[in-house]
Amino acid sequence: MADINFLMKQAKKMQQMLQKKLEELRVETTSGGGAVRVVLNGHKEVVSLKIEDDSLIEDRQMLEDLIIASLKEGYRKVDEQIEATMKGFGGMGFPGLF
Repeated sequence: MADINFLMKQAKKMQQMLQKKLEELRVETTSGGGAVRVVLNGHKEVVSLKIEDDSLIEDRQMLEDLIIASLKEGYRKVDEQIEATMKGFGGMGFPGLF
């Protein structure tokens, strides 16, 4: 039984390390030649959103499309980072982690 307890402690420790990495992870994407900049964390939460070009505000549809494009790219990049991190831990998945 001690081996199972040890393994459970190790799994919990690894899960905590992965959670910390996700909280610290930052992925930045841009669209419209840098007019829209989005930063996401490893939980796919928007950390910041910046609109650099004032002229975009007049074209609401274009601005919305650029924001969506940046978010989609950010989500894709976060997924790539998560996959790379999981490979670093031997590909072990933990239910409820993501």
